[in-house]
Amino acid sequence: MTASSPALTRLDGVVIGVLLDVPTADAPVVGFPGCPADTGLAARTTSALSREDIGAQVALMFEAGDPTRPLVVGRIQRLPATAAPTVAHLDGERLEFTAEREIVLRCGKASITLTREGKVLLRGAYLSSRSTGVNRIKGGSVQIN
Repeated sequence: MTASSPALTRLDGVVIGVLLDVPTADAPVVGFPGCPADTGLAARTTSALSREDIGAQVALMFEAGDPTRPLVVGRIQRLPATAAPTVAHLDGERLEFTAEREIVLRCGKASITLTREGKVLLRGAYLSSRSTGVNRIKGGSVQIN
């Protein structure tokens, strides 16, 4: 901000904003009320943020009160209304994960999602099904392509 630029409001104290993107680990993009850029601003951060945090509320402060220089000081934590933990059981022969809403296994471009509605979603750049025995496909209806 220069002396000849229009006077921008100085922002002191903590402002609650939203994490819009995490293109790189050291430059998250944030938006906040009165944000000078419609698409958000690159910020510095004091805490680790990942793409899974996109959409979360963050606590912001501003270097020298300058609204164009946001600093993420933390992510706003929300505790679930019912603190039922996700459970994993391991007994040496079987590993069972239990969750209330959804379980996702992800590696690169591949994922397996299980939903509480009974859906099993397989996604990947390449899917392969191999069997030394019978390979059955059963369902109320089967659609290919």
